Amino acid sequence: MAFATRHFVRAASSDAATAAAKKLLIKHVTIIGGGLMGAGIAQVAAASGHTVVLVDQSDEILKKSTKGIEESLQRVTKKKFADKPEAGAEFIKKTLKNLTTSTDAASVVHSTDLVIEAIVENLEVKNKLFKTLDKFAPEHTIFASNTSSLQITKMANATTRQDRFGGLHFFNPVPMMKLVEVIKTPMTSQKTFESLMDFSKAVGKSPVSCKDTPGFIVNRLLVPYMMEAVRLFERGDASKEDIDVAMKLGAGYPMGPFELLDYVGLDTSKYIIDGWHSLEPNNPLFAPSPLLNKLVEEKKLGKKTGEGFYKYK
Repeated sequence: MAFATRHFVRAASSDAATAAAKKLLIKHVTIIGGGLMGAGIAQVAAASGHTVVLVDQSDEILKKSTKGIEESLQRVTKKKFADKPEAGAEFIKKTLKNLTTSTDAASVVHSTDLVIEAIVENLEVKNKLFKTLDKFAPEHTIFASNTSSLQITKMANATTRQDRFGGLHFFNPVPMMKLVEVIKTPMTSQKTFESLMDFSKAVGKSPVSCKDTPGFIVNRLLVPYMMEAVRLFERGDASKEDIDVAMKLGAGYPMGPFELLDYVGLDTSKYIIDGWHSLEPNNPLFAPSPLLNKLVEEKKLGKKTGEGFYKYK
C-alpha cells in the first residue's frame, strides 16, 4: 500500500511537471495600439522583464506613447523607490531598455510569443488585423485581445489559431489597476489559458477567469448598473446628484454611476450597450437609453468633452 501511494504521488508529480512543461513561457510580447491601454500594458510588461514591441500607425503616436510611459514610470518610482532615487533611475532605465516601437506589425511578430491587441473597439477592424498577423506570426504565438465588450470567439474565428486565442482585459490606468480578466473561449486550449494566467501574474496583476460572455465579469455587472441608474433618473424617481450620493454613501462606491459614466465616456457606454442589445434584444438589462442616446448625439460625452451628465471646466 505504501509503495502504491508513493508510486501514485510520483506519477501525479510527473503529470504536473509534464503539464507545466507544455505551457508557453512568454518572454517576447508585441502590443498593437499605442493609446492609453496599449501603452499601459507595454509599461507593465517591460517593467517585469519582458521584451516588448509597441506598435502603432505612426512614429508621432509612438513618441507620444513613449513619453507617456516615461512620465508614468517616474510617478511609479517616486512611490516605489522614495528613499532610493538611484534604484528608481535604474528601474526606469531597465524598463525602457526592454521597450522598442514599430509602425510595421507584420515585421515584428515573427519572433513574438504573445500578441496583445489594444486598438479601436470595432470588430471588423480587429478581425482584419488578426487575420493579417496570423499569416506572419509563428505557430506557437498566442493572440489576445484587450477588448472590454466584443466577443473574443468572433476574433478567434478570423484566424487559424482558435486554440491559441484568448482575452486579456486590463483596466485603466493599467500600471495602477491590479485586475486582469482572462477570457477563455470554447476553443481556447488549456495550455493557452494557463500561459495567459501566468503572464498576467508575471506582470504583477491578479487574474480572474471568465467565459466569453458579454462584458465578462466587471462590465457585465457595471454597465447594467449604470444604465439602471440612467433609467431611474429618466423616470424622474430621483435626481442624478442624489443617485450618485446614495451609491457613494450607501454602497461605499468611490464614484456614483453618473460620475462614472462621465469618466468612462458616454459614447463608450452607448457603444457597449448597443452591441449587447443587438446580441440579446429581449434582455431588459441591455435596453438602450433615450437620454444617453441624446447626449451622445449632442457630443456631450463626459469629462473628455467638458460636459456629459455634469458640466466640467
